[in-house]
Amino acid sequence: MRRRAFVTLLGGAAVAWPLAARPQQPTMPVIAFINGGAADAGTRYLAAFRKGLREAGYVEAQNVTVEYHWLEGRFEVVPALMADLVRRQVALIATPGSNVAALAAKAATATIPIVFGSAEDPVKLGLVASLARPGGNATGVNFFAYEVVAKQLGLLQELVPKAIRIAVLINPRTAISAETTLQAVQEAARVLRLEVQVLKAATPVEIDDAFASLSHERADALFIQGDGFYSSRRVQLATLAMRERMPASNVSREMAEAGLLMSYGTNIVDMFRQVGVYSGGILKGAKPVDLPVMQSTKFEFVINLQTARALRLDVPATLLARADEVIE
Repeated sequence: MRRRAFVTLLGGAAVAWPLAARPQQPTMPVIAFINGGAADAGTRYLAAFRKGLREAGYVEAQNVTVEYHWLEGRFEVVPALMADLVRRQVALIATPGSNVAALAAKAATATIPIVFGSAEDPVKLGLVASLARPGGNATGVNFFAYEVVAKQLGLLQELVPKAIRIAVLINPRTAISAETTLQAVQEAARVLRLEVQVLKAATPVEIDDAFASLSHERADALFIQGDGFYSSRRVQLATLAMRERMPASNVSREMAEAGLLMSYGTNIVDMFRQVGVYSGGILKGAKPVDLPVMQSTKFEFVINLQTARALRLDVPATLLARADEVIE
């Protein structure tokens, strides 16, 4: 089945009554939900977003319509998508986990409310004036995917103590996030005395090519950028990492559940719930300018012990005791 650049789901069509006899129906507000990944990889995230909406009093198809736009890594469609959303004057744009979409939305409209989930400092990105006083039409959640890179890389080194050369996989289509990730890894690598090898991939084929290069220029471990597209390709990434016998790390627990060696980062599922809560609050009348940017406080360290055994890694008991979850 050919995948579309993005998928839009709308409510059911109206019953074909004669115009004169049709009763006046209240119009439900429309939320445009935009994510850089794929629908089949976002089930848990969607459930959390909908839970947040329910907490704020909104149930999809009852008193709110949600349009789902899954980019599947094809960020070139974002400008046209934003132009269409602004033309139709949707009630709200939610961009959990996609800085590209959040920045495009901010550039496209100064009036439609935007609720983001940003892995980077939203002040630095220009999404808000400050965390306490956003000062515009955007607010949301900062979930610190890049501030924890040094911690994540240190844990990976503890799991693979003989590692000297670390490969870093980045998505060139998310230039700001890729640059931030690479800079953070390079800074941490200097402290940990590690060499860094850079790999780039923005499509499934390029992911295959990146792993093929690992077999020629052998790295000791792999650090994967926190990225919605990579999350949607987590099974592919985990399969290739196992094929190459490559210890790999990411910020998302879902990546470790798929088979990567470990993950360390904030609770992404909770971030989606919080975006849902804020979205519902704004539909009720709250203004983004009055809603401070929330900051994630839940951090998770997950070890896939099954993968560690397959890679013949001896995980210290002290490290297992520090893990929030151990996948047997």
